Amino acid sequence: MNYPILRSNIILKRQASKVTSLSRCVASSIRFSTTLVSEKRPIFAADDLKQAQKNRLKALGPYISRLPASVIPYAELMRLEKPVGTLFVFVPATWAVLIGAAEALVPLSTTLYTLVVLGAGSLVIRGAGCTINDLLDRKMDSQVIRTVERPIASGRVSAKNASIFFAAQTLVGVGLLLQLPADCLWLGMASFPLICAYPLFKRFTYYPQVVLSACINWGALIGFPAIGLIDFSSMIPLYLGSFLWCMTYDTIYAHQDKKFDLKAGVKSTALKWGNKSRAIITGMTAAQFGLFALVGLNSGLIAGPGFLAGLGIFGYRMFSIVRKVDLDDPRDCWKHFNACSTNGYYFTAGLAFDYLLKFFGFL
Repeated sequence: MNYPILRSNIILKRQASKVTSLSRCVASSIRFSTTLVSEKRPIFAADDLKQAQKNRLKALGPYISRLPASVIPYAELMRLEKPVGTLFVFVPATWAVLIGAAEALVPLSTTLYTLVVLGAGSLVIRGAGCTINDLLDRKMDSQVIRTVERPIASGRVSAKNASIFFAAQTLVGVGLLLQLPADCLWLGMASFPLICAYPLFKRFTYYPQVVLSACINWGALIGFPAIGLIDFSSMIPLYLGSFLWCMTYDTIYAHQDKKFDLKAGVKSTALKWGNKSRAIITGMTAAQFGLFALVGLNSGLIAGPGFLAGLGIFGYRMFSIVRKVDLDDPRDCWKHFNACSTNGYYFTAGLAFDYLLKFFGFL
């Protein structure tokens, strides 16, 4: 009898038995871990999911819904069906351009061209910001009924394709910046880390709105060099006032999700400030308009009829919002959040009026 071979076979069998036992333990651990994850993941009622899908399709509107089926998820990634976010990016840029144009008496053609480029840039960069947000938040989005139907969270767009789409939008954004003076490229690129970092801050701090406010109002800075003027005495207070404006409306926005955010572990100023939110956003709104008045003083536009009327209407409507909004009613929060964007148009219209008055020599 060949004892060495027999002994080797016995050893191999023992090792195979150990491997099998280890595999069973690992498989058991994986099943146990999966069970824990599934237990933590909220299970929405079928009616809730059906309503979420219905709301998404309804929100597409008459234009986005007509796009090819393969394109619609990418349009949703850019939030094309919700243009309010793009307007929040663009409106502060219009303020900067029109103030700078009025100060330097920039030709009308240059002013219009700059507004068109910055408008296109607002659309693209806002889309890129929403894409990276959905990419990093896809697991959290699947735990909130309002966001469960987003393209990545719902599986309609893969993480790989979303990453490629984000890169493409970023390149288009850089191309648009290249259409403006060189200072705009470097200033615009400086906002890129903030755009990418914003979704991560929801996990670690109750103040992600600070990062969002810092990057979404970057147009208040870019608008001045875009028009060929560097005026820090107007740029800085305009940017800070716009920053406080965003802190106010995004805190209102965050209140609509606070119940779900608390369960999902998402942090926000709405959760941090709680019942103190109204008092805080009222104080920020007062500071915002104090800074805007300083812009008017430093730019020489404080006595302009458009500046006074536009800022007055803007201020009245903003204070009305922070006073009336029901922070415990998600629908009311969404309604007043949208109203915040339209309020900014009054200031834009007033500045445009004063610019034209100065351009034609009436002011």
